[in-house]
Formats: sequence, C-alpha cells, structure tokens
Amino acid sequence: LFSIFHDSKRQNESRDDGHGKRGGDFAKTLNNEILKLENNKFNLLYYACEYHTAGLTDGDITVQTCWDSDRLDLNRVKIKTDPARLCTSEAKRPEVLKWAGKRAGDLYIPEIVEIWENYLPSIK
Repeated sequence: LFSIFHDSKRQNESRDDGHGKRGGDFAKTLNNEILKLENNKFNLLYYACEYHTAGLTDGDITVQTCWDSDRLDLNRVKIKTDPARLCTSEAKRPEVLKWAGKRAGDLYIPEIVEIWENYLPSIK
C-alpha cells in the first residue's frame, strides 16, 4: 500500500513538500470502506507516507522497508541512490543497489501498482 499511496498526491516530479502527508490523508479517506486496515497497521502506513522524504532511517522495520523501496527507486527520476540514506543492510547490498537501479531506470511498474493507479481516479 505504501507503493501506491506515498506519491499518489504528488503534484510534480521535483520538489513537492507535503505530498507524502497528502498521500497518507488520501489513504485515510479509503481505509474504512476499502483498505480496512487495523489502526496499528494504518498508522504505520500513514507514518511511512508522511515521513518518506524526511531522510529518516530508524524506526519500525516495516517503515524502514517502505522507505528503502522508495529510495531504491530514485533512478526513475535520474537520482542515484545514496546507500547512506538506506535503512536496512539488505537494501545496501551492492547487488541490490545495482538490480534496483536498473529496474528503476527501466521505469518498471509492478502490475499491482498499475491496477491501483487505474482504480484510484474513479474514487471520489
């Protein structure tokens, strides 16, 4: 869900302060009817969305994994991932950095993200 919502309310591909919080707020509007996450799980999603651009690296492992996934995907906008900004030892592995950099550079979009991106505009 992080991959779907954290940038869902981004207004541009450059600087867009507050877009993560807006994405979390959007997820909040869908939680009771569609997502149906328990409070503790939703709170992790919201926190991960709101703070994904704050440069944080410590916290819950689920949140760290969300942040790493976003940072490993920066090559899609021609930004090289800085291993010092990653949270987990797995994400910092050279072979993971290389694989993720190529995948992002190729603009790969997982099928589940495409499905949700097509579905979300129909929700008012």
